[in-house]
Amino acid sequence: MLIETLSTFPHMYDSVMGESMMKRAQKKGILEFRAHDLRDWTHDRHRTTDDDPYGGGAGLVMKCEPIFEAVEDILGREFSATTEECKGDAGCSNRASSAVTTFTAEAECGGDTGCPDRASSAANETAQWAVSQSEDCLSESRYPVAPPPGEPQPTPPAKIVFLAPQGRTFDDAYATELAGEGHLLFVCGHYEGIDERVYSLADHVISLGDYVLTSGELASMVVIDAVVRKLPGVLGAADGPVDESFTSGLLEYPQYTRPANFRGMEVPPVLLSGNHGAVAQWRREQSLARTAASRPDLLEAFEAAGHLTKADRTFLASLGE
Repeated sequence: MLIETLSTFPHMYDSVMGESMMKRAQKKGILEFRAHDLRDWTHDRHRTTDDDPYGGGAGLVMKCEPIFEAVEDILGREFSATTEECKGDAGCSNRASSAVTTFTAEAECGGDTGCPDRASSAANETAQWAVSQSEDCLSESRYPVAPPPGEPQPTPPAKIVFLAPQGRTFDDAYATELAGEGHLLFVCGHYEGIDERVYSLADHVISLGDYVLTSGELASMVVIDAVVRKLPGVLGAADGPVDESFTSGLLEYPQYTRPANFRGMEVPPVLLSGNHGAVAQWRREQSLARTAASRPDLLEAFEAAGHLTKADRTFLASLGE
């Protein structure tokens, strides 16, 4: 997976991406990470990325020009406004336009008078092909239909991710969804907010919850960590990302390690028994009890999904008593 970030403070990622699992994922070749400095796409001597908001108000708003230029340079494609064919799918027009390559052939034609015409023709054919695939945005597939066998297969376009309060709330299922992508570009806001026109680039808009952080960089680190640890081979244990809180729908059971007795606090005897069946039952019951006590909303959803067994119900009833 390739993950890129675009922000005004790219060095904020140095420690997080250079330690622990994120560092190991890169060493193993599972993850490639690039942090881009948004100021590299500014054109004034102060490298300005923000300005006063129209209509007045406190704070500064991030400008749209450097963000559009940066995204287009990083991904090597141009973006246009949402087309009618996309019917409200915010990412559809971007995915369709990703198939359209901007040709700058004159510098490479070397005096061949027919070269620019051929390049222009190729560009037009590519654009027409992208438009013909726009209906695919309305189906479950998020990519244009693959060309016939034998023809070059297009690389799935990067998904552009924003962190904002109006986004979809981030959870374990969302992390799993993003882990299935091959290329993510996180555009990180700062200050009071981002020019609303920039969100026309978004494939995903994510909210971590009902609170405010100082920057999108911090929020993106949380999402990146949650996504990368789900990639095969990143964690040491093959079932590491499976047997944990939220993945099953319940909170995880308590964990213990040596010593068996610490200052009078003992490890539950069942964990020392060697009886794997008894251990599994204890862990299931502890997950149920912990979820019922701390996150009854999760337990209700778990029950509504039909995941509670007869034994689970009996145990939960005993807790009530």
